[in-house]
Amino acid sequence: MKRLENKIAIITGAAMGQGAAEAYLFAKEGAKVVAADVVTDELEKTVAKINEDFPGSAMAARLDVSSEKNWQEVVAKTVAAYGTIDILVNNAGVGSKGINYDKTDKDAFDKIMGINAWGPFAGIKAVAPVMKAAGHGSIVNVSSLAAVLGVEFNAYSLTKGAVISLTRAASVDLGKDNIRVNTIIPGTIATPMTKIICDYPNVLKSCEEKTSLGHIGEPNDIAYGVLYLASDESKYVTGADLTIDGGERYKDVLELEL
Repeated sequence: MKRLENKIAIITGAAMGQGAAEAYLFAKEGAKVVAADVVTDELEKTVAKINEDFPGSAMAARLDVSSEKNWQEVVAKTVAAYGTIDILVNNAGVGSKGINYDKTDKDAFDKIMGINAWGPFAGIKAVAPVMKAAGHGSIVNVSSLAAVLGVEFNAYSLTKGAVISLTRAASVDLGKDNIRVNTIIPGTIATPMTKIICDYPNVLKSCEEKTSLGHIGEPNDIAYGVLYLASDESKYVTGADLTIDGGERYKDVLELEL
């Protein structure tokens, strides 16, 4: 039996990178996937590839995660097509492109907060009634190593820290309904969002040297972690953080001890 056999999943930010890898892997493992993104051209390509390899496994849905109305529409579309929702992966996010706090105005702050923090909150709010009615559910929120390390003082780090706090609060509130909520904390992963790292050898080398394993991650490294938390294999895991970073979080500490 496949790991997500007969499960219905919504994955946000599914057009490219980690989200696309998650959508493909979920379909491979037997799920019906609603791949959601605001970048519709790339999304259609991703869904076409999934359905080519796993016919009838994926459906595209345009979703601006900062829009509560849009969330309600995608949830309604999913329930109309499949009858329920078992899994939500809040993967969608944007970076602050190295803009530090002193260069961030309120409009820029509100935009990144709306996508990275309000987006997962609105997603949980939208799917929770469906999951409660079903008597179960698994929600996986994607944060960032920037939330737990001392990096640049910028809005991105703040929003990803909010995702971790959201997970912990939601796991307590929804646990009584048998809905699990967990966080993935990725390190540096080769995706379109981190394209500058791969395009400049000196930047790439610097990032690789920060990890214990000596290289940055790939989208599938994250996708398999998300798969575990989404599946029934983690049925007693909730409110947890799973860090997937090649050892970046602790490398400096280890070197200091040596």
